[in-house]
Amino acid sequence: MSEKIIIQIKDLTKIYGMGDAQVRALDGVSLTIEENELVAVMGPSGSGKSTLMNILGCLDRPTDGSYILAGEDVSSLNKTELAIIRNQRIGFVFQSYNLLANTSALENVMLPLLYNRNGSAGNNEEQKQKGLAVLEAVGLSDRIKHKPQELSGGQMQRVAIARALINDPVIILADEPTGNLDSGSGEEIMRLLVELHSNGSTIVMVTHEDEIAAYAQRVIRFRDGRIETDQMNGEKTSLLSNEEVSLASE
Repeated sequence: MSEKIIIQIKDLTKIYGMGDAQVRALDGVSLTIEENELVAVMGPSGSGKSTLMNILGCLDRPTDGSYILAGEDVSSLNKTELAIIRNQRIGFVFQSYNLLANTSALENVMLPLLYNRNGSAGNNEEQKQKGLAVLEAVGLSDRIKHKPQELSGGQMQRVAIARALINDPVIILADEPTGNLDSGSGEEIMRLLVELHSNGSTIVMVTHEDEIAAYAQRVIRFRDGRIETDQMNGEKTSLLSNEEVSLASE
């Protein structure tokens, strides 16, 4: 496993509400994820897993604690700065695909390049070639002109994965990536994610299905805003407090 740390969070806390209505969605979580890990995050409703993913995806900020993404502390960045990080460094895969209905597969995939602020996307022809390359990588080179309604659920999710790849992100965050798919299509998507991982991608996914989590190298289970267990390769390696998990991964 690579020694390069992609995600390092320490004493991460997220509080919603005030006074008696206060809820600690995350309660002092510390965690490290290294380059080229494939990690599944699990837990019951209200456990904190979705809050964690929102913070990892720079869609929300913690109330307290630190979050370092690929060497950069993003904990206190403003909304504009977080938007740049999301566009340039994070690839998102959603349960509901989040594709534009009247837009072709290729155009959907190219969307992040339109918002790329570092100028690296180049001209439209370069963008198109990059879009074609990632669609080919997910096995959809013959569907580039198809709109979402002309694609199966599995194909729509492949488009979403291609879109997540187009800006060469340091991490892919997948929120219930097979949640809207039948078992056969879900298995195809997981095989694709495993293939991307084998080619060097770092992937963190939220799932409630044990059979999906089984594809991961590592499974982290949340309960009541804290890490309950952290398993490697299907073997239970720790039942530690958050502080001990942090120490074990440093």
